[in-house]
Amino acid sequence: MASKDEKNLAQVIDKIAKMDEPERSLVRRVHEVIMAAEPTLKPRIWYGMPAYALSASTPALVTLRNDERVNLALTEKVALNPAGASDGALMPAAWYFDTLDETTEKRIAEIVHSAVS
Repeated sequence: MASKDEKNLAQVIDKIAKMDEPERSLVRRVHEVIMAAEPTLKPRIWYGMPAYALSASTPALVTLRNDERVNLALTEKVALNPAGASDGALMPAAWYFDTLDETTEKRIAEIVHSAVS
C-alpha cells in the first residue's frame, strides 16, 4: 500500500503530465530543481497546483502555477521580508518565467531554501 507522501507525489506527477507543452517540460524541470534543492519537502496538490510543504499535513510553502505563464510562488505561510531599497515594503513572493537556464534554476533553488529556513 502506498503511503500518503507517495500518493501525493503521484498526484503532482500526474498533474504535471497533463499540462500542455512547453509548460509541461518547464514545470517538470522546476519540480526536479525544487526536490533537489530541498529533498525533505513533500510534494502535493494545493488548490489545484503542484505544491511543496514540510509534511503531508502542513500548509504548502511553495506552489507552481501554470495559467497563462508559469509562476513559482511562496505562500503566506513563509516568513516574507520586505525587499528594501527601491522596492521598500514590497515583499517578493512570486516569480513568472517562460524558460529555464542555469541562473534561473539556481535562483529557484535559493528561493526554495529561503522558504524552508
